[in-house]
Amino acid sequence: MARLVAIYRKPADVEAFEKHYFEIHIPLAKTMPGVRKYEVSRGPVTALAGASDIHLIGTVHFDGMEAMKQAFASPEGRATAADRQLFAPDATGVQIFVFDTQDV
Repeated sequence: MARLVAIYRKPADVEAFEKHYFEIHIPLAKTMPGVRKYEVSRGPVTALAGASDIHLIGTVHFDGMEAMKQAFASPEGRATAADRQLFAPDATGVQIFVFDTQDV
């Protein structure tokens, strides 16, 4: 399976971020073809060393990298990517990682 992991730093307006993320962004992302699962962190995100500036982690699951590429090439995928620009426009607010996985 392939994953996209988005790590969001604490936004200036937490309430506005969460309203948009949960009411607009997630439902939009779930319309992308090939999305198998969408998970978000719950509660505080801490580092082993203690507190962090991370507010939320979102993980989207796909069957594989090709399925993920097709999803983001679709109209729904392009709309989802454009929407993310509204609440996290650059790397100062979010880091995004994509990778394939294997069972070990």
